[in-house]
Amino acid sequence: MGWIAISAAEQRWYDGAPDQAFLARGSLVVEAHLSPEARPQRLLAYQAHHPWERSLSLQAIPGGGVVLVLSQNGESHHVTLALEASERADLLRITYSWDGPARWARLAIEQPERGTVRSVLAPPPHPLWRADIKIMATRPDAVQTDEDLVFFAVSDTIEPLGPTPSLGAHVPLQTSAGYRPVSALTQGAFVDTLERGPTPVLAHLSRTVPAFGSFRPVRLRAPYFGLQQDIVVAPDQKLVVSQPMVEYMFGCEAVLVPARHLVNGTSAIWQDGALTATYHQLVLPNHETLLAAGTPLESLFIGRLRRKPELQAQSQLSAFKRADLPEHMLSAHPVLRPFDAITLVEQCAA
Repeated sequence: MGWIAISAAEQRWYDGAPDQAFLARGSLVVEAHLSPEARPQRLLAYQAHHPWERSLSLQAIPGGGVVLVLSQNGESHHVTLALEASERADLLRITYSWDGPARWARLAIEQPERGTVRSVLAPPPHPLWRADIKIMATRPDAVQTDEDLVFFAVSDTIEPLGPTPSLGAHVPLQTSAGYRPVSALTQGAFVDTLERGPTPVLAHLSRTVPAFGSFRPVRLRAPYFGLQQDIVVAPDQKLVVSQPMVEYMFGCEAVLVPARHLVNGTSAIWQDGALTATYHQLVLPNHETLLAAGTPLESLFIGRLRRKPELQAQSQLSAFKRADLPEHMLSAHPVLRPFDAITLVEQCAA
């Protein structure tokens, strides 16, 4: 079970069950940049006529937020989620999830770069036809998309919201027994952190996602950033940079740099080619700094998720008792903006 359709740029793929007419339970995930001019955008639209009329439309409307309209056989359902002005400046991930038998549906908006999530319940859903999903994913002439759409994909599961793993399976993390791949560090294992030394792993999370947009893999290349070998991370995985140049340029001991801001064709490159990517991360008692192949980077940040039962229930940590989840404080290190990150990398490489 997992992703059955992905459409991004020149990559179009479908692999659904041919013997089932409907996708009774699943998720439609759309990533897009919203127009800074606040123009109306039809992010994704599809219409079919046989054996009866049905359509799907996802729009961003100035002053009206994101609107999803689903119709079948003359019956339409609308769901709207308001947008704040600041959200238009970022890449947005819009997820519509549904469970037909349970008569449940949800529309959510995430800002991957900021880690924010908002959602609203939707009317009882019309399950999507698998034939329609196949056409949408593989025939660009049959679907309308906006130029600022990054990708859309369909999963046959209810996709989680909130904190997302961000390390490739083979990223080696330092432990008292030497470096071990993050995929091998399960609950109860110990991993070394810069702040507290050996630290127990409370949870090991992994997730397979479309390898595009906010999930597009970044290869950080050795020997840059102090790396002993290349590692692959998600775009929003943050490195902790504490070189002398940092204090000179920014007046602080260390800064956080998202991997997406380091891509320059030399020290960091996009790793394209695959349709999906599988990421891993560790939940620790505190928000810590791990050592990955010689370079410091952040462990998974979950903030005060335990105080938000509705969001926890939608996340990958839904199975955990609230009392067993830690509370994470934000790092004291500032997060660099794209221009500052580029300048820092250029200065350190000079």
